[in-house]
Amino acid sequence: MWIALALLLAAYLLGSISGSLLLGKLRGIDIRTIGSGNAGGTNALRTQGLKFALGTVLVDIGKGALATWLAWRFLPAGLSPAWLYGCVLAAVAGHVWPIFHGFRGGKGAATLVGGLAVVWPQVLLPVFLVWVVSLAWGGYVGLATMLAGVSLVLVALVEGSDAIRLGFCVAAAALLVFTHRSNIARLRAGTESRFERVRVLGRWLSKKSA
Repeated sequence: MWIALALLLAAYLLGSISGSLLLGKLRGIDIRTIGSGNAGGTNALRTQGLKFALGTVLVDIGKGALATWLAWRFLPAGLSPAWLYGCVLAAVAGHVWPIFHGFRGGKGAATLVGGLAVVWPQVLLPVFLVWVVSLAWGGYVGLATMLAGVSLVLVALVEGSDAIRLGFCVAAAALLVFTHRSNIARLRAGTESRFERVRVLGRWLSKKSA
């Protein structure tokens, strides 16, 4: 039990290492004071460019994968797999509320992807397809991310996943929706930023219906 608790704490601490804030220190900036104020890949792309955003995403995916791999490798045999899924969520929580950065972090999607790559890699393709199609249709990154998170639950239901995995998917989806609550508010107000260049499906459908 103590080993499991230590791995949960380690997952949270690894999650608290923010890619955008670490890279931002090299540039002498705090990305939380720029753009949307979020310490994630989308704000990094909009304010600092593609290379910075890629570096941010790689760090955030990597820490999720590392935290989950450590849990998979060192959790004592016989413990419930709920501990493993709990470490994924702990890493995501660390990204959202990082102890090293005043508990102000990002929204957790990339870190969740890293964890899923270890505990359930088969789900990444359908979730990624939902994200891509949603983004190409609406051009809203936040909305696409929330829909991809909800699709986790749908895939788990279709596959007949056990209660532990299903519960994990519901918790992960709920956390993504919670961290994107500001995006929901802007969508309702009609002020959410849109990546028009990637909205190829939406533009095509508009032309077809015209």
